Amino acid sequence: MLDRDQISPESVRPLRRSEYDRLVQWGVFGDEQLELLYGTIVAMSPIGTAHAESVRRLLRLFSSLIDRVEVQIQLPLAASHESEPQPDVSLVPRGDYLADHPSKALLVIEVADTSLKKDRLVKAPLYASAGIPEYWIVNLIDDVIEVHRSPSRGKYREVTRHGRGEVLRPLQFADLAVRVDDVLPPRK
Repeated sequence: MLDRDQISPESVRPLRRSEYDRLVQWGVFGDEQLELLYGTIVAMSPIGTAHAESVRRLLRLFSSLIDRVEVQIQLPLAASHESEPQPDVSLVPRGDYLADHPSKALLVIEVADTSLKKDRLVKAPLYASAGIPEYWIVNLIDDVIEVHRSPSRGKYREVTRHGRGEVLRPLQFADLAVRVDDVLPPRK
């Protein structure tokens, strides 16, 4: 087994997104659920029932926007030359994405239970660095939605938490009221 502490960081070369995309096209990874984060291929967490239910609910809520944006569910986002995450939901500008995945998003949403640490510590800085103006984490563990706004220098300057009974309005779609209760699955 490779001991990463024995290798100097300058001798490690991250995988580029273009290289990763070619490997995907060639079928190298088969049916594995993977994403590219900072040049590293990362296995995606399996999706449980609560996670799946929240994604379905988000799709229903954002389907009213399909004449204004592309509503993507678990599809790649070309966040940088070394990152291609697959957020649970992303609202991207309408366009032709046959040649490449979208590189801009107006809103990205991750539904988190087992992935909460990764979504906060890895993906939040990634999305902020990509200039995504708004990032939501549907935090199934704490039963809240965390809203990240105002990206600057790889961080979101504004982070708020919203619980049941509250209403959110996406920055780019202020006409859309999103009730937290309509996103979170029912309590058991």
